Amino acid sequence: MFARVDSSAGVSFAEKVHVESQRMSMMVAFLCLSLSSLLTLATAGGVKNCHPKCRCEVESYGLFDSFSLTKVDCSGLGPGATPIPIPLDTSHLDLSHNSISHITDSMLSGPGYTTLVSLDLSKNLISRVSSKAFNKLRYLETLDLSQNVLENLSDGCFSGLPLAEVDLSDNRFREFDLNAFNTRGQETPISVDLSNNLLSTVSRNPHLHAPYIKSLMLAGNQLRTVPRLAGIPLQYLSLDGNLIRSIEEGDFEELTDLVYLSLSGLPELSVIHPNSFRGLRNLQVLDLSNNFQLKTLSPDVFNGLSALQELNLSESVATPLPVTIFNHMPSIKSATLGPNMHCWKTHKQGQFHRQIGQAKANDILTCDVPGIIL
Repeated sequence: MFARVDSSAGVSFAEKVHVESQRMSMMVAFLCLSLSSLLTLATAGGVKNCHPKCRCEVESYGLFDSFSLTKVDCSGLGPGATPIPIPLDTSHLDLSHNSISHITDSMLSGPGYTTLVSLDLSKNLISRVSSKAFNKLRYLETLDLSQNVLENLSDGCFSGLPLAEVDLSDNRFREFDLNAFNTRGQETPISVDLSNNLLSTVSRNPHLHAPYIKSLMLAGNQLRTVPRLAGIPLQYLSLDGNLIRSIEEGDFEELTDLVYLSLSGLPELSVIHPNSFRGLRNLQVLDLSNNFQLKTLSPDVFNGLSALQELNLSESVATPLPVTIFNHMPSIKSATLGPNMHCWKTHKQGQFHRQIGQAKANDILTCDVPGIIL
């Protein structure tokens, strides 16, 4: 009644399944090996002219990936590694951690360097940069020379570069002339970081064209007075952690484009004179926090701050501030006066006026600490 099963046929079928399974396993292993090899080639030696100790990564752009650029990481190769040959379409090059001591005229002039957009030379031992070291880098926008031992720069070393960001922090500069950033045509505003140096003087030649610097970081230096930066169209300025003892009337008067000013953590600051911020008609954020020697402030200190929206006085000014302090800041939205003292402005709709035909809005300043004099 039941069909008879041929045992030999069953064995044959099992063998076939086993053989097919082995074949598939071999194919998967081969494909994985091939993919791994391709990835290795793409990120290392497979990119044409990629140094065997560097890591190269190609990024494609445009329709059908018709345009490509290469990121090259040659960090940590050790002393004597430069100059390094790089692919012709290199856009980003990392030469950090290589114990480089001197950037010569020829070090960055080989094929591939002319297309660089970003160059990282941080964390080396660079003490000197030749005047023509960057001459061939006509597309360079970002330059990182931080954490080196630079004390000065050769005249004209940035000439002709379309720089947008320059990091010179954590070096050994004692004085600096900002006219070093008078670059080609001044089409692009520059962000400059000179923090954590030994700067006691920062200046510019008023007889030369003002550099187009939009952001200037001078934190952690040894400045004793506010540097004269008239003519520079700064929007962001940080002087945190310097040795400034007093801020004088008109110190910032000609920085009319400034939007953000940070004067935090000045260990010797004890006086801010009236009208010190006069002229900062576009300033929106002012940070005066952590100035422990600053015991009191006159309301006239804030004359001219018509656009100020945020004020930070935490860990500064021990005495209560009079209510008239905010008369000079009609646009204020938030004020931090201590670790647990924060004030903010709210917009409250008033009652409907029959004669005017509309409701009058009221701005109300509220603080989270009861009894504070505001």
